[in-house]
Amino acid sequence: MEKHGDKIEVSEREASNKPRGAHNVRIVLAASLLLAIIVLSLVWIIPALS
Repeated sequence: MEKHGDKIEVSEREASNKPRGAHNVRIVLAASLLLAIIVLSLVWIIPALS
């Protein structure tokens, strides 16, 4: 952040409100969803086979 008189200049990185590790959250959520689908499918399919 730089101040020039009454004007303050900030970089894009400083101005953005994005957390740095956001893509990791998406990966964990996608893996959890996939795992839940697999487990629930097995719970449903295995008893149906017998």
